[in-house]
Amino acid sequence: MGEVLSQSEIDNLLAALSTGELDVDQITEANERPVKEYDFKRPAKFSKEHLRTLEIIFDHYGRLISTNLPAYLRKNVQISVTNSETVTFSEFSNSLSNPVILGIVDFQPLNGNILIELASNLGYAMIDRMLGGPGLPLDKLRDFSEIEMVILEKIMVICMQLMREPWKNVVEINPVMDRIETNAQFAQVIAPSDMIAIITMEMKIGDVQGRMNICLPFFTLEDIMDKLNTKYWFASMQKDNAEKYEEHIETLIRRIDMPIKAVLGKNQVSVNDFINLQVGDIIRLNTDVSSEMEIYVGNLKKFMALPGSVKDKYAVRVTSVIREGE
Repeated sequence: MGEVLSQSEIDNLLAALSTGELDVDQITEANERPVKEYDFKRPAKFSKEHLRTLEIIFDHYGRLISTNLPAYLRKNVQISVTNSETVTFSEFSNSLSNPVILGIVDFQPLNGNILIELASNLGYAMIDRMLGGPGLPLDKLRDFSEIEMVILEKIMVICMQLMREPWKNVVEINPVMDRIETNAQFAQVIAPSDMIAIITMEMKIGDVQGRMNICLPFFTLEDIMDKLNTKYWFASMQKDNAEKYEEHIETLIRRIDMPIKAVLGKNQVSVNDFINLQVGDIIRLNTDVSSEMEIYVGNLKKFMALPGSVKDKYAVRVTSVIREGE
């Protein structure tokens, strides 16, 4: 309700109008509200608050990828959120290259799908690394073979499963990989005019850098839009205690394969003697039979041990631990 004028204020206003001191047109223009344009072809279904919450979710998701993916690629992985925006699905699909790595994920229990787009150069680098190469992309783009698609699907499923934890403060999800498309024309999962939120993430695998885009249709997130705000996010966020944190770190460490070797001793032999080695030949080492062996974890000397056997298998018994700096 507007402000109520007193009788004296009304008299002064009428007097100012009669003398020409106040213009009626100026009063009308001052009370007019500015017109805000609204594009019905691009309805604003995602607010800045929604995009901010999605950035928080996928920032957490990026940290999980950079922690878990190196266990499979044996390569340093860095990933961070660089941008978030809302566009129509047709604008997104028209910007896709060919070939493209496009994972279509059934975002259960929500209705609909989301899309994970991975840059082709990152896909080639992952495949090269998984097959024992240095992890370099191809100089010239080509279609992916059936074997390469199987490897890509495994990596995409790993990335997809890591989404569960970042989303648990909003909704418990159980994503399922529907399929992977390399042609954008076969990935028309929603109407071209529907609005989507795109979270752009910059990924770096070794020296190879590219983008990962997460496409989130409004239709899929419509039922939980009220929960996509920072107030709800921080209210539902629970801090893990030290015990759970230690269990999480231990679980991550257990996934890493680390080579361990026990060195009996060393000696130098000629190439001719090495080539002509036969079963039963004796090689004299630089250590005594009763002396301790050096145990290496990776390339780091970590333990000293004595040789032995357990149930007809060679074994060692650790006698001391070599601390850092010793």
